[in-house]
Amino acid sequence: MGIYIRAAALAVLLPVLVLAQARQTTVSTSAGPLQLEQLATLEFPWGMAVLPDGRLLITEKPGRLRIFANGRLSPPIQNVPPVSYRERPTEQGGLLDVAIDPDFTRNRRIYLSYSEAAPHPSAARDAGDPRFGGYLDPTDNRLNGGAVARAVLDGTQLRDVQVIWRQEKTTGRGHFGHRLVFGGDGTLFITSGERMRFDPAQSLSSNLGKVVRINTDGSLPKDNPFAGEPAARGDIWTLGHRNILAAAVHPTTGDLWVWEMGPLGGDELNIIQRGRNYGWPVVSDGDNYDKSPIPDHATRKEFERPIRTWTPVISPSGALFYQGSLLPWRGDAIAGGLSSKTLIRLDLDGTRVTREERIDLQRRVRDVAEAPDGSLLVITDEKNGALLRLAPASDEDR
Repeated sequence: MGIYIRAAALAVLLPVLVLAQARQTTVSTSAGPLQLEQLATLEFPWGMAVLPDGRLLITEKPGRLRIFANGRLSPPIQNVPPVSYRERPTEQGGLLDVAIDPDFTRNRRIYLSYSEAAPHPSAARDAGDPRFGGYLDPTDNRLNGGAVARAVLDGTQLRDVQVIWRQEKTTGRGHFGHRLVFGGDGTLFITSGERMRFDPAQSLSSNLGKVVRINTDGSLPKDNPFAGEPAARGDIWTLGHRNILAAAVHPTTGDLWVWEMGPLGGDELNIIQRGRNYGWPVVSDGDNYDKSPIPDHATRKEFERPIRTWTPVISPSGALFYQGSLLPWRGDAIAGGLSSKTLIRLDLDGTRVTREERIDLQRRVRDVAEAPDGSLLVITDEKNGALLRLAPASDEDR
């Protein structure tokens, strides 16, 4: 999720994230009522990362990176790479996730994912695909793809900006993916969407529809499963994915867990294992948007099966494993929901989900983070999007 909080950061408590006279309400949960505070307003915020000193980095899709501290948003950080973005309700590109280097205290590095235009536009028009049932925009002929850059955060500017990874570029369409998560060994996982195309997810010659793993300088780890194979890309860690917008590393096992968008039904929770194939588009527990059927996971044993699926969909975006003590949810998985407008909390027994709770926020949740004091931070997917804080309500708030 792009969040790396060191133990020292736990000493930085609530004052860093307080806004006087914030908008407040309460929401019902199994832990009792939570106070929901609006801390700031942003334009289509997408990703968050908590710095070791407790400040919060937030991206906005139009191309702005900001710092939230002491109850205020900073002006946009300078020298953010240019992004491919146009303002429209269905736009999925722009400035996306942000992650903090595991050694940030020493090197001050951060990582940004974003959609990047090709040097020359495409003259081709999208031929469309009936399986999307009219959801494609045939007027979008931009040739673009995702990119990940690293840079040094120096006050209110970035310096030494360097692109370390690029997604294959295609004409039009969305599904960039692009959650950034560091593994326990310091390598960087990137979720790479299939760009609303079916074939690339099963192809080892494409990095679309994959979980990708690279070193922090953009070089390829020698133990990647397809490293050295002449017909395969060396950045691939797993294949057969659709569009992953939520990912987190389990704090005990070190496994990468991903929440994957299904089509018409069939959102998935998968535990990522090196070199495995997760089946898209051959299998899914959902159907295509034109209601044409897709074989279920149970019909093809050679593909990894999700540990949980959702129909109707929740549209997961942003996830974490809660590690605080302010709420009685330590060890639980919490994901945001776009179409469901909820937080989805999962009680876990190892890899088995024993209970699911939906916390109704009545807003499209784009990302979720844990503040140093154990409260939950949420950003919402709106033009006038909100940075929200959830914490136990006081007696007078109940």
